[in-house]
Amino acid sequence: MVSGRLRCSGVRASIVGAVIAAVALPCASLAQQASNVAGGSSLAATQRTDAPAEKTRTKFIIGLERQVDFQVFALTNPNRVFVELPDVKLQLPPLPGNTPVGLVKTFRGGTSAPGKARVVIDVTGAVVVEKAVIEKSQDGRSSRLIIDLLAAGSLDQAAPDVKASEVKRPTPLAGASGLGASDLQPPMPKPAMHPSMRAAAMYKPVIVIDPGHGGDDTGAQKNGAVEKNVVLAFSLKLRDKLNATGRYKVLMTRETDTFVELNDRREFAERHQAALFIAVHADYTPRASARGATIYSLRENVANELKRSAQGQVSDNLLSAQELAAVQKVEADVGAIRAILSDLAKREVEVTKDRTSVFARSVVSYMGETTNMMDNPDRSAAFVVLKSAKVPSVLIELGFVTNETDAQLLKSDSWREKVSGSILTAIDNYFSHQSVRLPM
Repeated sequence: MVSGRLRCSGVRASIVGAVIAAVALPCASLAQQASNVAGGSSLAATQRTDAPAEKTRTKFIIGLERQVDFQVFALTNPNRVFVELPDVKLQLPPLPGNTPVGLVKTFRGGTSAPGKARVVIDVTGAVVVEKAVIEKSQDGRSSRLIIDLLAAGSLDQAAPDVKASEVKRPTPLAGASGLGASDLQPPMPKPAMHPSMRAAAMYKPVIVIDPGHGGDDTGAQKNGAVEKNVVLAFSLKLRDKLNATGRYKVLMTRETDTFVELNDRREFAERHQAALFIAVHADYTPRASARGATIYSLRENVANELKRSAQGQVSDNLLSAQELAAVQKVEADVGAIRAILSDLAKREVEVTKDRTSVFARSVVSYMGETTNMMDNPDRSAAFVVLKSAKVPSVLIELGFVTNETDAQLLKSDSWREKVSGSILTAIDNYFSHQSVRLPM
């Protein structure tokens, strides 16, 4: 893996740059679009015909609006290079077409998750990422991420007793091929990183678990079960199971017997750009016979009102002053760009409700295999912690403390182990069907 630790701050969708280019310069060449949108970075493909060079080394350049943190790594079977970035405006080179440019067959880029972007480069064979650095453009207003790729087979040309780190860098090779590059200097080979280390640094969806109540707020109490305690014990078990997979980044609104305000719980999830928010509670009713788990999502009329409010906020904050200046510089139609971005933003707000519904059904399906469920367990309510237009959110009532059987289960570590495992399966199922991530 090659990582960059540079200045980084949160921004909105990377689609802005592409929209500006499409609206402002419909007749311009791709090289001109790249120059205008990315602040002068040259992204046109330079293809040279020296066959030996093309087969062994290639330079790939991505135009960026600013310096950011990044990660670059190569995989085999299939042979690909992944570039992980925050959600930043970027400009890619023109596609190679039917004929590869050096080691690059084709590539694609897009949003891989909320707040994250990814570029996937399909290569002609196994490659090593020799170097990946960010350089400022000549006018200092934008940056370029420069990635040097080396064919893995070319490493065999070195003498077996010479270490990769000792290979001397030759003079620039005039016959090298590149995307957005010319007069390339051959890259230095670097040892491959273990797959487990690459996996650990890849993007992981953020899941926020919210154990209800806490501190002076004990929640429901009956049959020796205290809600604040049993839901915290269950949440910690679920957290540990999720962390053990290595696929998720798990955050908790509380990990000890402390109280957190309801609005703070929801805002915590939004602030960390969570992909899921799971509130955990235990139920209470005067009917001692009532038992089983229930899954709540936001009530329809509340969700629609919240959606309209969120869309209004999105529409009012579409273009920053810097983005507006970039649009005006290329004499684009500001109104048309605002309309396109507004439509895209509204669709993203609307899809939160759909994702919540999909996840709720997944929990009901898998949780029902390990514990008793209430009749019609997929329900809706206007709970404060669920009032988010940005994060798919559910509230799980694990069971009734007022039912003797449920109360004993809520205090059972073996029951927690089994039921938390079924929720983990529901979460895996949910993310396996989400289209927010690019295909691996």
